[in-house]
Amino acid sequence: MPQNALDQEIGEPVPDWTPRPAPPRTAMIGRYCRVEPLDPARHAADLEAAMGEDRDGRGWTYLPYGPFAAATDYRAWVERVATSEDPLFHAVIDGASGKAAGVASYLRIDRPNGAIEVGHIRFAPRLQRTVAATEAMALMMARVFAELGYRRYEWKCNSLNAASRSAALRLGFRFEGIFRQAMVVKGHNRDTAWYSVLDSEWPALEHAFARWLEPTNFDASGRQRDSLRARLG
Repeated sequence: MPQNALDQEIGEPVPDWTPRPAPPRTAMIGRYCRVEPLDPARHAADLEAAMGEDRDGRGWTYLPYGPFAAATDYRAWVERVATSEDPLFHAVIDGASGKAAGVASYLRIDRPNGAIEVGHIRFAPRLQRTVAATEAMALMMARVFAELGYRRYEWKCNSLNAASRSAALRLGFRFEGIFRQAMVVKGHNRDTAWYSVLDSEWPALEHAFARWLEPTNFDASGRQRDSLRARLG
């Protein structure tokens, strides 16, 4: 570990570092889905229909907003957040149907330090546990590391949200710990679980995602032959 003139450890140098660009408002295109900046005119109606499939509203439990009393309320939310730069919201378009079926965002965009978070993930039932859902997350990670050169990609969730915590690990994020009493959400305490991927870990993840997403990894019914965790080793 490097030391200064006072024999204090000071961390590894980061030579020629410059602040990272802001994520652009352009589409990320994959084989099974497309992730594009949220546009109420293009996406709101499809998202209203898709989110309406969640009859009991369980998909909203761990988010700080929702469920919405009426479709007009949800549309108003889409119109409001679509103008935000941080969080920067995206719609996930299912490649098979061509319809928006999910939302995800970049947030806490720390350009000087090269750190950025993925969050506000809300996938309709039809998108959950699909190849398109995984590819959407891989595309967003690829933009952060391969395109924009960030050093750190974060995933944070309510520590009680077992599905989100499992998804983070499946996608290659590493658990970092629990921030106790981090927030008050909908009148309840939230302890926040932190996960991250570093730029040094991205090449192996990129290779694993590419191998897992190959059409040959799925049978005629669309079932995976090898799991993503198996591809990650």
